[in-house]
Amino acid sequence: MKLFVVYYSMYGHIYKLAQSVVAGALAVEGVQAELRRVPETLPKEVLEKMGAVAALDEQKGVKVCTVDELGEADALIFGTPTRFGNMCGQMKQFLDATGKLWQSGALVGKAGSVFASSNSQHGGQESTILSFHIVLLHLGMVVVGLPYSFPGQMEIGMISGCSPYGASTIAGPGGSLTPNENELAGARFQGEHVARIAKKLAQHG
Repeated sequence: MKLFVVYYSMYGHIYKLAQSVVAGALAVEGVQAELRRVPETLPKEVLEKMGAVAALDEQKGVKVCTVDELGEADALIFGTPTRFGNMCGQMKQFLDATGKLWQSGALVGKAGSVFASSNSQHGGQESTILSFHIVLLHLGMVVVGLPYSFPGQMEIGMISGCSPYGASTIAGPGGSLTPNENELAGARFQGEHVARIAKKLAQHG
């Protein structure tokens, strides 16, 4: 069974979560999980001014996703930073090109899930994931979140992302924070949870 973790990460926070999501999915027997990044839409000179080049260079080994590849997967887990309470423009532009998958029903009945990051604790992680779910529902996917069986949902001893809608991380002012142990654990849990559900859907599809 094939699962793709499709993400965009300008400063590396979502990339780190994505790696944990893949690790969780790979823990499920018979699942092949791979990272894919969506195409960049900003010119290099803009990325340089934004201080994003180093983090993006670190991801050069990750294959750029094509729209056709999405149809080959049994499950898709998307990762995006938050831009004003919504997904980033790079991810939106990529998803806007999936019309032929919608028309053919290529993703109908497949598991879909989302994880995110934001600058601050209340910077729109949940609204980003929830609004992303609308796209998955239009594509006919079965939306999967991060259930309360993940014990880190009740974490109050540290500032931490993660909600019933999906794993998330708080990047902090200027991206100064990195995903903490609870956020990474949530991402791993989500990857494994989606993979298990996708296997059940495939068996009974």
